[in-house]
Parts: sequence; structure tokens; C-alpha cells
Amino acid sequence: MARDRELAASRKEARKRKKIKRLLNFDYTLLLLIIFILAFGLVMLYSTSAYAASLRQGNSIYYLKRQLQAVGLGFVGMFFSTKIDYRRWSPLVWPFYMGSVFLCVLVIFAGVTINESSRWLRVGPIQFQPSELAKIAVIMLVAQIIDRAPKVQRSLKGTAITLAFVLPAFLVVGYNNLSTAIIILGIAFVMVFVASPKFVQFIGGGAAALLLVGFYITTASYRAGRVDAWLHPENHIKDGKGYQTLQGLYAIGRGGLFGKGLGGSMQKYIVPEAQNDMIFSIICEELGVFGAVCIILLFILLLYRLLFIANHAKDMFGSYICIGIMAHIALQVVLNIAVVTNSMPNTGVTLPLISYGGTSVAILLTELGLALSVSKNMEFEEDDYE
Repeated sequence: MARDRELAASRKEARKRKKIKRLLNFDYTLLLLIIFILAFGLVMLYSTSAYAASLRQGNSIYYLKRQLQAVGLGFVGMFFSTKIDYRRWSPLVWPFYMGSVFLCVLVIFAGVTINESSRWLRVGPIQFQPSELAKIAVIMLVAQIIDRAPKVQRSLKGTAITLAFVLPAFLVVGYNNLSTAIIILGIAFVMVFVASPKFVQFIGGGAAALLLVGFYITTASYRAGRVDAWLHPENHIKDGKGYQTLQGLYAIGRGGLFGKGLGGSMQKYIVPEAQNDMIFSIICEELGVFGAVCIILLFILLLYRLLFIANHAKDMFGSYICIGIMAHIALQVVLNIAVVTNSMPNTGVTLPLISYGGTSVAILLTELGLALSVSKNMEFEEDDYE
């Protein structure tokens, strides 16, 4: 009996130590960065969208209110994905991936069209983008494949097989949303590259991916039109294809070093849908180069924390989940800024945690909750404490 009590006491003490370890390991810095970027995004969203919301909806806080609802939903998702051990999701990875691909197929036949794009599904009062679910599904899928067969990734055949599993999501999403399909393929590409960094193979793979994207561009006339509008935006003002890009560039140019001040933008009255993927141009106009650099540095810090968690994760599954999330955010930030500065054709990619978009914000916060869940189980060498 005494021995049983001793064993029970030792188990209780071990559980207590494990709980304390998780509390100490939890990446509070990442959480604070997420909250800070979100708060900044909400301020800029209101500044950018108040006039348009008053004009279209008769309520200046319409877009802000809807974004706050999405943020609230996202924090609920973050709470549950942080609370639940990320390893418990492993058996559900394949059903989740197949389900997300099915929903993306459903969009093709029963999607809701907004701004001439059919990318949403409506279930009762809820409207969401299945392609955003596909991003997190691909991250979980590739992380699980690498975790279960890490040595296979060292060969070209193994790499090709892993990427082949992602092709259904890429092809289905790319049918009517090429930009998101590029991000999905890019996430998988980065994760597999980290698992087996063979530069020659991946340069060849990158060239093949570019050819695939080029083929997709030729399959729809509006995509080819976007490329021409990127190269010659001044020739596409009348048809509207180059108007948004030019007005965004004017906004960046007007900002100067320190900007016109918060709320001082004039281009936000002119740039179409400025609260969406063009919000970075308004940030540049109101806060200048200084404000733009600050927000880029915040994203770099966010990516650094994700890399830190990935380096200290308890297992490969958790590590590659963080690498996938890092790739997701990095790709969207780079693509969004590239579009706003006209360094690439307009693709409609949002700026993470800042641009208006309910599904994007809610799912990204849930996704970041997975990274926080991984952080609770981090392991450190003795040198890390010195």
C-alpha cells in the first residue's frame, strides 16, 4: 500500500512538473506578436475602409465589425488548437485533406461569386473560402508524410511522390484561384526542400512549377490579361485592369519617408477595395517608408519565432507544422508586397492578419494555435539555457 501511494505521488509530481514545463515553454512572444500585428491591422483597416463602408453600407465600422467577428472566431479556434496536443490531430490528417479538396471541388459547381470570382461556399449564414482550409490541410499532410518517412525525402523519387500528394489540391484550387494554388504548392515545396535541401533538384522542380503556372495562365484569357496589365498598367486604365495597380503606386509615392499621418491618406478614396489586398499601399501612404519597414520587421520577428519553435520541437511532425506555417505567412507577405509594388501581376493575395478577410484571419489564427501547441512541448539542450 505504501509503495502504491509512493507511485501515485510520483506520478502526480511528474504530471505537475510536465504542466509547469509546458507553461514555461509556451511561446508568449509569438502570441504577443500575433496580437500586436492584429491590433495594428484593425487600426489600419478602419482607417482604410471607413469611407467605403459609409458609402456602401451606411456604417463606417461595417468592415471593422466583421473583421472583429472573424478575429473573435479565430481566437476561439486558436484556443482549441493550442489546448489540444497537436499530435492528436495526426489520425485526422488524411480525412481533413480529402474533405478540404472535396469542398474546393464543390466551389467549382456551387460557389458564391463575389467581385467576379467564385471562391466562397455558403452554408446558411456562414460564408467561407475552402481554399484557406486547403492551406492548413496541406501543411498537416506534408508534415505527417515527412515525419513518417524522413529518409524517403532524400531521393528525387520520394520528393516527387510527396509533392504529387499535393497536386489534387493545387489543381482543384487553381481552377478558379491561381494565387492561392501557387501558395499551396509553394508551402509544400518549402517543406520538402527543408526536409532534403538538394539545390539542383529543386531548381529543376521550381522551373517545372513555373511551367505549370504558365500553362494555367494560358488556359484563361483574364489571367493573360493580368500579365499584360502588370507589364503595361498605363495601357489598361480604361478597362480597369491597371487602374488599381497605378493608384496603389501613387499611394506609395505620396507617403514619402514618414507618411501623411494616420487617417491622412487620399488614395484610400480612390484605390478599389483598398481594405483587401492593397492595404499595404495605404500603410505606405499614411505611415511612410518607416511604417512599412516596421510592419515588415514585425513579420520577420513572427517568422523567427516560428523557426525557433520548429528548431526546438519535440518531434518532426511538430517541427514541420511550424515550417509549413512559416512558409505560408512568408509567401503571402512576399506576394502581397510584390503585387502592391507591381513587382508581379495582381493575384489578389491578402496581407496576413492585416487585410480584410474573415476566412483568412480566422483560419490563420487557428493555424498559429497549432504552432503554440508545438511550443508547449519544446525541448532544449543545456546550452540553450546558458
